Amino acid sequence: MEFKYVQTTCPYCGTGCSFNLVVKDGKVAGTAPYQRSPVNEGKVCPKGTYAHEFVNSPDRLTKPLIKKDGQFVEATWDEAYDLIAQKLKSYKPDELACLSSARTSNEDNYALMKFARGALKTRHIDHCARLCHASTVAGLAASFGS
Repeated sequence: MEFKYVQTTCPYCGTGCSFNLVVKDGKVAGTAPYQRSPVNEGKVCPKGTYAHEFVNSPDRLTKPLIKKDGQFVEATWDEAYDLIAQKLKSYKPDELACLSSARTSNEDNYALMKFARGALKTRHIDHCARLCHASTVAGLAASFGS
């Protein structure tokens, strides 16, 4: 039985916690603490503890799907990327928008911003926290000022 640890970053929020994926015989089997992480020092929240479960899920898509005649059919990655590029090119910059996520790292959000502004030429980019944390921000501003 081959057994190893693979250090990774948790996918569930933008904090940047690290943990090890436990890999047995080439298959992700669990998570284990990564004690040297400067962010979480080996501690992981419940989401991180079970973050490995989606990797081997039978419900996970492993091949791209393209809709043809109202039905999803499997496609190659090249077909999928070509379709995406074709669709994106068919819009004007003001017809496109990007929404980034608190569930990704700061670097991923920065990359999306650069893609939106540089490749898509759109100024329409937002972050989910502006909506979901609106009440928190309003409360903080009322309590402590802004």
